[in-house]
Amino acid sequence: MTSHPIRIGVQLQPQHADYSQIRDAVMRSEEKGVDVVFNWDHFYPLTGDPDGKHFECWTMLAAWAEQTERVELGALVTCGGYRNPDLLADMARTVDHIAGGRLILGIGSGWFEKDYDNYGYDFTTAGERLNLLGEYLPRIKSRFGKLNPPPTRDIPILIGGGGEKKTLRYVAEYADVWHVFGDHETLVRKARILDEHCAVVGRDPDQIQRSTAVSGGPEKGGAADAMVDLGFSLFTVGISGPDYDLSQLDAWLAWRDQHND
Repeated sequence: MTSHPIRIGVQLQPQHADYSQIRDAVMRSEEKGVDVVFNWDHFYPLTGDPDGKHFECWTMLAAWAEQTERVELGALVTCGGYRNPDLLADMARTVDHIAGGRLILGIGSGWFEKDYDNYGYDFTTAGERLNLLGEYLPRIKSRFGKLNPPPTRDIPILIGGGGEKKTLRYVAEYADVWHVFGDHETLVRKARILDEHCAVVGRDPDQIQRSTAVSGGPEKGGAADAMVDLGFSLFTVGISGPDYDLSQLDAWLAWRDQHND
């Protein structure tokens, strides 16, 4: 069972929409009462027309920081290899200041080969991309400590992924939030392995909020309740443009409120 309050996020996937539609969806999400509004860090759509409309992640987050007042915001997740890590830390610090201390720095190793190929990044191998993430995380932490003005707070770092040897070790060392996909059996195993990595590095695993993606609605006694029993507390619904139908959020927000009462 989680000791963290249940939170509901929405990932507004910045594809197939004009920016005015994305901006409206952000406003409606905050008005509905979601806790976190995410985008993603890609350069092309992941579904639908592969060459459809698409917008960049971090310039968008800066605009969202000005537009919103209450929600936390971030990328689910930034690709570690797309930006120099010291620059990324500075960008995150700046957006966090614009937002008044509401940024979550979500980061992962990257996986979408089309992004790499068309923007001139070296795709390498999954292992090499994970090694690069491992090199970048301490540099990001170090740069936070050198910036003037400093971040408004210890900016939460969300690490996305379930790799049992490298990614979960990085989560144990650096993450405030762990985001992972998988069925119940998979999540049980990976949560246990994360606990083992935490023991090695001397970290209380309860300090790390557990996060996953959801769809549909929360059935009473169903998968979402089972994930709460595993310690998961952040549940994010992914919604694509151009219409950004937020109606499925209603059931999740009601479920959150029942759990948190």
